Amino acid sequence: MRYPAILTREGQYRLAEFPDCPGCQTFASPGEDIERMAAEALEGWLETGLADREEPPRPSRSPTIPPGAELRWIAVAPSVAAALLVRWARGEAHLSQAELAKRVGVSQQAIAKIERVRGNVTLRTLERVARALGQRVELKIVQN
Repeated sequence: MRYPAILTREGQYRLAEFPDCPGCQTFASPGEDIERMAAEALEGWLETGLADREEPPRPSRSPTIPPGAELRWIAVAPSVAAALLVRWARGEAHLSQAELAKRVGVSQQAIAKIERVRGNVTLRTLERVARALGQRVELKIVQN
């Protein structure tokens, strides 16, 4: 899962902003890795939304790029991606955490941990959650 970041220059600094995530941005000084810093800012923003029981926005596919700006796609860690995908699928199914937990055969707290990126969900549990939501898990390993 990747979110679009718009990179611009602000004097000697580089700014990364996420058009899909209001208020999510970071600066990098010369010599600092803006993509690494952007990934940290994005994951923190997404995790905060999940912890607040919000449904973070899905990444857009074709953002508007202002003149002079640069587009970069910033990957989200698999644990954050899994939490987002479960949260979005649960929302689409109009299920509460407790209702999904009952379908999966786990506690409501277990679903909450998955959605808040706090637990280390097993692949087996993720498969059970996906099945309960009428979906499946598909893994893909890609080269950097």
